[in-house]
Amino acid sequence: MRNAYVAGQGGRAGPFAGISDCTNSAFIASSVRDDPTVRVVLIGGIYQKDSQVMVGPMVRSCVEGFYVDLLFAGTDGFSARTGFTNSDQMRAQAVRDMAEHAERVVLLTESEKFSRHGTVPLSLGEKDLAVITDAHVSDEARAELEAAGVELVCAG
Repeated sequence: MRNAYVAGQGGRAGPFAGISDCTNSAFIASSVRDDPTVRVVLIGGIYQKDSQVMVGPMVRSCVEGFYVDLLFAGTDGFSARTGFTNSDQMRAQAVRDMAEHAERVVLLTESEKFSRHGTVPLSLGEKDLAVITDAHVSDEARAELEAAGVELVCAG
């Protein structure tokens, strides 16, 4: 059984069959609740109603008991200078805390976010990093990701 953190990203249960889903997202936990092949561990913390995720120091405490293969998370932007960014400090910290206990980080984002950046760097350090996005990534962003050693996967 593969283990994954899913941090605040939407999706259907089918592709996640047979995994343990350790998530700080009430939305994700709810979306897979009827799939008997997915084991869900909902990580606690302060509930942010707008994003339906848990944040804060309890997230760090909760994830210390886990080590997962993959962390799936979102990002609000990217720049070659700061890397991937978020616009919410608490959500960015939750991603950093979960990334410390994951073998690989996979960021899910729209290509339009490569032309802007948030105010809070995700600061993922030397983590094995991949990005899944749509096919409209600019050549400049592709080159910046390649130079940073980030695997780029374009869907569609």
